[in-house]
Amino acid sequence: MQALSFQQALAEYLNALGLTKGPIELNQLTGGQSNPTFKISNGNSHYVLRKKPGGILLPSAHAVDREHRVMKALASTDVPVPKMLAYCEDESIIGTAFFIMEYLDGRVFVDQSLPGLLPRERYQIYEQMNQTISAIHGLDYVSLGLETFGKPGNYFSRQITRWSRQVREANIAIPDSLHKLMNWLPEHIPAEDTTSLIHGDFRMDNLIFHETDFRIIGVLDWELSTLGNPLADFAYQCMAWRIAPTLWRGIQGLDLATLGIPSEAEYIALYEKRIGRSISEHWPFLMAYNLFRISAILHGITKRAMDGNANASDAIENGTKSGALADLGWACAQQ
Repeated sequence: MQALSFQQALAEYLNALGLTKGPIELNQLTGGQSNPTFKISNGNSHYVLRKKPGGILLPSAHAVDREHRVMKALASTDVPVPKMLAYCEDESIIGTAFFIMEYLDGRVFVDQSLPGLLPRERYQIYEQMNQTISAIHGLDYVSLGLETFGKPGNYFSRQITRWSRQVREANIAIPDSLHKLMNWLPEHIPAEDTTSLIHGDFRMDNLIFHETDFRIIGVLDWELSTLGNPLADFAYQCMAWRIAPTLWRGIQGLDLATLGIPSEAEYIALYEKRIGRSISEHWPFLMAYNLFRISAILHGITKRAMDGNANASDAIENGTKSGALADLGWACAQQ
């Protein structure tokens, strides 16, 4: 008996759940490169499939179960997420674990300068992002059943150790500023050590906005979410103000006042007002840490490309960006 195709097997699964009737259409969506993502269509009904990639995977990577768990937990909160419809760990159906969620019909903005919009519209988008990340950090993760979703405490120490180890194990030349950050950061970790649910990759293109207004209707790509320090999560998004568009999807150097985009200081002030405390004391460390982390990630990609395990044409470019981002991080450390 011939095995069912991926699409046929998925259709049978969805039919059995009562979500669809008959054949389905599948179209792969852009974004979500780590975990392949597809739009499912069946008449006027639309859903989203998010699955692990095929092949041999690292034990903790591509954790679609964690994504499903956190978004299901957030359904009862003010943080907008798609409705979770099914989770399946039976790999015999389509080859990997997967989940099905609501399809949100809205807009995704990739360019953070938001070309084509009015200044007041740009401000609304940034204000909405600020409100949403504040809401994530204000959640009571214990009451949501997420107390085992990560390790509370020592977040920065654990992350700095992890990424520094990966940089050293790459066994290629380490940019000077990256090396300096690896030594500087462990000695300057803030004593304050709060824990909240963090998204891990909160940025504009992981958000879905309403079709006609500027409300966020869905926060996506929770693969890196965990329990951690909320200030690390917030500062990750704020790297955009320090990075030029020519280097790494940032807004540094743009005429923000004319564009209607809040300055870094204004954006921080909005967040401080929402969480009820000042974070400026730790800002140089927070920016240095996040720029170090991105630099370390690109350093690893450079190594994989040099070994033939990634796009080799990107190796030199990623290596250059790794050094440039570490330079920005080291400049923050000197503030």
